[in-house]
Amino acid sequence: MKTFMLGWEFPPFISGGLGTACYGLTKAMDRLGVNIVFVLPEACVSQQVGNIKILGGRQSEGSGFSDVFSNVRFRTIVSPLKPYVSSGAYQNQLMASKSQQTNANNIKFTQINNTDNYSVDMYSEVYRYADKAVEIAAGEEFDIVHAHDWMTWPAGIAVSRASGRPLIVHVHSTEFDRSGENVNKVIYDIERQGIHAAAKVITVSNFTKNLVVRHYGVAPEKVEVVYNAVEYDDNKALQALPDRTDKIVLFLGRITMQKGPEYFLSAAKKVLEVINNVKFIMVGNGDMMHRIIELAAHLGIGNKVLFAGFLRGRDVDRVYQMADLYVMPSVSEPFGIAPLEAMRRNVPVLVSKQSGIAEVISHALKVDFWDINEMANKILAVLKHPQLQTTLRRNGFSESHKFRWEDSALKVKKVYEEALALAGIS
Repeated sequence: MKTFMLGWEFPPFISGGLGTACYGLTKAMDRLGVNIVFVLPEACVSQQVGNIKILGGRQSEGSGFSDVFSNVRFRTIVSPLKPYVSSGAYQNQLMASKSQQTNANNIKFTQINNTDNYSVDMYSEVYRYADKAVEIAAGEEFDIVHAHDWMTWPAGIAVSRASGRPLIVHVHSTEFDRSGENVNKVIYDIERQGIHAAAKVITVSNFTKNLVVRHYGVAPEKVEVVYNAVEYDDNKALQALPDRTDKIVLFLGRITMQKGPEYFLSAAKKVLEVINNVKFIMVGNGDMMHRIIELAAHLGIGNKVLFAGFLRGRDVDRVYQMADLYVMPSVSEPFGIAPLEAMRRNVPVLVSKQSGIAEVISHALKVDFWDINEMANKILAVLKHPQLQTTLRRNGFSESHKFRWEDSALKVKKVYEEALALAGIS
């Protein structure tokens, strides 16, 4: 089985859950023996994560990349495409292009020589990226095309049409998740086109499947649910933390409408009206950051809310280690890997019922994102009752182990086989 895969981020370049999901799934599929050519926008920064180190789209000496992947080759397109960036902000990121190709062991990184001027908007760049993907695909052999989220779906459609190979679109989020009912029509149209062009659609939860069927007019039998998973070293050594008297409640996610940060702060105020020795840590950044900082001040709890910005690696481990409770108050969350990461680190979890993860975990507290009174009551219950906290820690940790990327990879491979059968390709 050979796959031509299209994504827009991959560790160590992570700005959201998509990069984490692509890494876990690709690594597991590699272990199954699936051959993958993974096409990505060119990386612009370098940082080591695990055994992977990419520098400007090139493998660096001593990176150990080939120790992780045996059947995966990464090819990059010089492009400033980045997830979670508005069209206006995107224009400021357009950069000069360059060409360089490096081969090392069985991992090949190729930056395409691009003499074109970058387009003036994000949507044009999505289609320019598609043209370049077709150029790459012409020199590759593959059975299936697998595209992750809307930015790569035009590329997936173009490669599928040029090659005659079936297209799989993988829905990690939709415009309805990101924008509510005020959808961007251009993005919605791209999403709809991709979903209808695909032989099969993968969603990360039944929550998302139902949304796709309802809003995009696709037959339910065309959509397959493949849950995300979590990867974590249980034996990782953690630093000893100093003694503290304050309880810690953690928010970790993008500071955007989709993630419900304002509901988190409204619940925080109600908690602080009952007990005062609590700190609320908000990890992440996003377009609502300034509004949320101002809201904390307006609510009179600014001295109780710590804004940590975007954290990586050991800093994430450390903030989880500090937490007495992790809260994900998302308005619309297709899955939610962060709660699994918290559970895997022995942290009690409170999630919104408007999330994919809520449908598959039992040992977590759940609340409607808009019900700040109930959210505050459940936060208080965990903070005031050590026995409840201990039970959630122990059972949540045990439950997190059932979410394995190997199982997700097997389901994706089965979807591939079904798509090939539908196309009459053996």
